[in-house]
Amino acid sequence: MVSGPAVPVIAIDGPSASGKGTVAAAVAAHLDFHYLDSGALYRLVAKAALDRGVLLNDEPKIAKIAVNLAVRFSGTSIYLDGEDVTDAIRTESISAGSSIVAAQPAVRAALLARQRAFRSLPGLVADGRDMESIVFPDAVLKVFLTASAETRAERRYKQLIGKGISDNIPRLLQELRDRDERDCNRASAPLIQLPDARLLDTTNLTVAEAIAQVLRWVEPVIPRPSMGA
Repeated sequence: MVSGPAVPVIAIDGPSASGKGTVAAAVAAHLDFHYLDSGALYRLVAKAALDRGVLLNDEPKIAKIAVNLAVRFSGTSIYLDGEDVTDAIRTESISAGSSIVAAQPAVRAALLARQRAFRSLPGLVADGRDMESIVFPDAVLKVFLTASAETRAERRYKQLIGKGISDNIPRLLQELRDRDERDCNRASAPLIQLPDARLLDTTNLTVAEAIAQVLRWVEPVIPRPSMGA
């Protein structure tokens, strides 16, 4: 496996429910690159901790779980201790829990090497909160993808309803604002837009439009004869 600067990385950061995962996965598929959903790792740590009755603010124990996490990615499926947890880690409780564990420096340090190990030829598209600032600072393209809190809450609501999960937009909106506050103000690897990152506000964009814009930005840095605009 070749890693490091010889392997191009496209890093997409942004707040929760901004659509970065959907866009990143689509861009990776278009380029035939590997894809890293870094948030899934923190969700897995939160689920493993909750399953074992470990308090989410017990940083030493959470970090130990992160180091020994028995996780396997297979296509679009994610396995924890041999169990398919693809849907289980997308619940709102796990989402909230992942935000708590992600704020802990020892946990972030424990997962750093795991995240960087995803970097392999022909390239990687990685999404998260600190892909650009910490994990892959030499990414050939950095995108900060965001949307208004109201738009993100509405998107999350529709996503949950589509899965048969009842909820309400005011609660989701407050939860997103609380998570934004934690993510942007945590001491370790806060969510920030770097000066060299391109801003993509998807508030008034369709998914297809957002994907197309990122691909237009990709073309000058990773030329591909077959790529469309």
